[in-house]
Amino acid sequence: MLVIDSSFPSKDFNERNGEPVGQVVLHYTAAPFASSLNTLTQGGVSAHYLLPDPNEPGYHAAGYDELRVFRLVDEGKRAWHAGVSHWEGRDNLNSRAIGIEIVNVARDDGGVFTFPAYPEAQIEVLIALLRDILGRYPQIEPTNVLGHSDVAYWRKSDPGPQLPWRCLYEAGIGAWFDEATRAMYQRRFCLGLPSEVEVERAFQRYGYAPAKNRQMFEQRTRAFQMHFRTRDFCGFLDAETCAILYALNEKYRGL
Repeated sequence: MLVIDSSFPSKDFNERNGEPVGQVVLHYTAAPFASSLNTLTQGGVSAHYLLPDPNEPGYHAAGYDELRVFRLVDEGKRAWHAGVSHWEGRDNLNSRAIGIEIVNVARDDGGVFTFPAYPEAQIEVLIALLRDILGRYPQIEPTNVLGHSDVAYWRKSDPGPQLPWRCLYEAGIGAWFDEATRAMYQRRFCLGLPSEVEVERAFQRYGYAPAKNRQMFEQRTRAFQMHFRTRDFCGFLDAETCAILYALNEKYRGL
């Protein structure tokens, strides 16, 4: 059951300037519920929705028994969640995106990341929320349900590799590759990867921002792996990762 609570409106938003909604961007908060709520309503950043962790004691200590979604910014307004971002040739996605912040205390300790799992009940509510959004915005295509790390791979890691993207896809939300197509490409690429120029084109064809140097290429590969190959997201472009990319382009880009 989807319960929307609008009792904590954010003061940080502006107008979309006529831009139609085209993406949903998922984030983790990297902080508990209370501090996340404070930051997203008073801290100069915002999102349209905040989804708590049902297992967090602080959430229940605040007086909540059921898991609810907090609407902080009206969907018709421009929330400040994506920042410097790019997808499908467009920058500054705040004007086009609905932002969902999911309470999850991921940590970055000097470049060593810890990614806690998302509770099943939290994912169930996320699916209900996304179905509700997509039902009202049918123009949002599967390839436009994204992570912050997809649209800002050079600086962000959220929502991290623990978000069950395949589970979302099986619930009718977002993109995923066909296994048979992935296997076909992987057999080919085990004999030799495409040239780096061709791989760069393939990443951009799917929607990712261009990589301006080797570091950005690896950061983008890592972000892609956190979305589509979560057991290993080292940032190294291997045959399997490349095969997934080409399988996605064949399925969704007609190439």
